[in-house]
Amino acid sequence: MTNTNRSVKNMVVAALMLALAYVLPNFTGNIPQIGSMLLPMHLPTLLCGFLCGGVWGAVVGFVAPLLRSTLLGMPPMFPTAISMAFEMAVYGLVSGALYRRLPKNLGGIYASLIGAMAAGRVVWGVVRALLTLTGNTQFSFAAFIAGAFTSAIPGILLQLVAIPVVVVALQKARLIPQAA
Repeated sequence: MTNTNRSVKNMVVAALMLALAYVLPNFTGNIPQIGSMLLPMHLPTLLCGFLCGGVWGAVVGFVAPLLRSTLLGMPPMFPTAISMAFEMAVYGLVSGALYRRLPKNLGGIYASLIGAMAAGRVVWGVVRALLTLTGNTQFSFAAFIAGAFTSAIPGILLQLVAIPVVVVALQKARLIPQAA
């Protein structure tokens, strides 16, 4: 595949992942409590990193929550969509960067996924804490743990099951690089 063809393919796949990130939260009924549990925008962002590389994944991850917030008012722009934009950009960047460097087997897929999930949650916490410095609210360590992990357990489990299944299926279909 030529570089031009690869760029066009990546652009089309990234646009599809952005569209999915925009649409998937509708299946949670736009109920913030359910969305924060299932994390529907995270799935296409992580997949975009695996499929198109870290830069495309970062762009999709950064744009998705800001686009939804601007067009639909959900999630609220400040501080939620802004902190999510940085979190999800890191998901896309790290999943793509690690997947390119690690073995294309199940262990490498999980290492890429878990590395991206951990890095994204840390960035979310840092950005959220910095944003609350400008407002009248506080962001404690307990709030970080609750927001990044405790309330997100169903979404974390969904990511740990769905992303590797999709990546392995795409490898078997020879649509993305596979294990040797």
